[in-house]
Amino acid sequence: MKWLRNWGWGIVVLIIVGIVSALLLLVLPKSSDMVEEVQDEKITLTFRHFWTKEHDKPILAIFERIIEQFQKDNPNVKVSFEGMDQTVHREQKLKSEMVTGTPPDMFVLFGGAEIEPYARSNRLMDLTDFVHNNGWSNSFQDLQLWTFNDRIYGLPIEGNAEPLYYNRAIFKSLGIKEPVTIEELNEAIVTLKKNGYTPFALGNVDRWPAAIFVHYLMDRYAGPKVFEQIVQHGHISYLNDQYLLAFKQFEQWVGEGAFSSSANTLSTEQAIETFTSGQAAMYLNGNWDINLFQDENVDASFREKVGVLPFPALKRDSPRSMAGGYTIGIGVSSTLEEGQKEAALKLLQSFFSTKVQSQIVYAGLRIPAVKIPFDSTKTGSIFMQVMNVMEHSEGTFVPYDNVLSPEVKKSFLKVIEEMIEGNMNAEQALTALQSSSLDYWKQRENALP
Repeated sequence: MKWLRNWGWGIVVLIIVGIVSALLLLVLPKSSDMVEEVQDEKITLTFRHFWTKEHDKPILAIFERIIEQFQKDNPNVKVSFEGMDQTVHREQKLKSEMVTGTPPDMFVLFGGAEIEPYARSNRLMDLTDFVHNNGWSNSFQDLQLWTFNDRIYGLPIEGNAEPLYYNRAIFKSLGIKEPVTIEELNEAIVTLKKNGYTPFALGNVDRWPAAIFVHYLMDRYAGPKVFEQIVQHGHISYLNDQYLLAFKQFEQWVGEGAFSSSANTLSTEQAIETFTSGQAAMYLNGNWDINLFQDENVDASFREKVGVLPFPALKRDSPRSMAGGYTIGIGVSSTLEEGQKEAALKLLQSFFSTKVQSQIVYAGLRIPAVKIPFDSTKTGSIFMQVMNVMEHSEGTFVPYDNVLSPEVKKSFLKVIEEMIEGNMNAEQALTALQSSSLDYWKQRENALP
């Protein structure tokens, strides 16, 4: 038994080690299982958009494809991508969610005054470092509406322009020249009405389309500085002589029947149908509606009849700046957990590649937010005209309803709606608007420390 004395203790130790190892294997998870568990960790992102209208279909299709590919490349991430009516999302749902701190993880929204309270209350993720780390500091056309206190709180996904579209065939048949001044536009309206045409196709069920007419008139009669001072400081009253003339001009158009009958009950699609069918001679709205001019139900010859103009000036030698900007973009909630944040930023990064921005131009007929080269001759004659008008415009200004605080904007759209119904005249409308402005500045001053 000499061998037992020499090797016995070693055998006993090996047996004990083996038993302990077996017990540990039973108690502890296998390392491969741990790796598998980490790799299979499921992440869900909620992403709300408002691309729900007919003219949004091309842009929606682009983002659906991006998200589908993203989920294939990142099988542990599920993106719940759902649409909601723009007004409901912006004016109701998102506002209440921001108050309670329960917004979607990612969402489409408008920059400017609309997101300022969200940025101030730290509800939006600060994307400044994200932009710098991706080398995008000089990649975007304009980040002005997304920047507060030198920090970036959202990224524009597309630009927009709001030109005046007109039917060249109708104008030619009636001997109407392209209006350069508001006086010439007034003469065109009278001629069109006499000959049985609706001068302006207007669908104002969403309340903001009619505001385009008003902010152009305010800009033409008073210039941009008056509005800037009202919005930034509240020192100037809306009840000023220039704005009174602008609102009286709008009131005159309402009285002349320049707009579609029952405009406040018509959708954008219904208004466009009156334009594409030749019942209305002009249409004022954003470049996003070009898709509907080229719908399969529209006579193919119509697109060749469409001319594009800047909104007329007050005088022939006055500037005809274009309303537009990089207002539509994407925000990210500031409350995301680390895994969600990483996934959200990775998805956001994919939206701004040259390939995607090119698709936004050629397939969506939208103005890219990123500085990329593109050939406007390949987009069709209408979009090409829009880009040409923008390039030769004396300047651009952000649509007024994107600059107003949400409280004053609500009043702005309401008084325009009432004027269309004939329930308010110009002075009453401006009085109501000034009252809401004073209330806003009082609340803001009381809120300051």
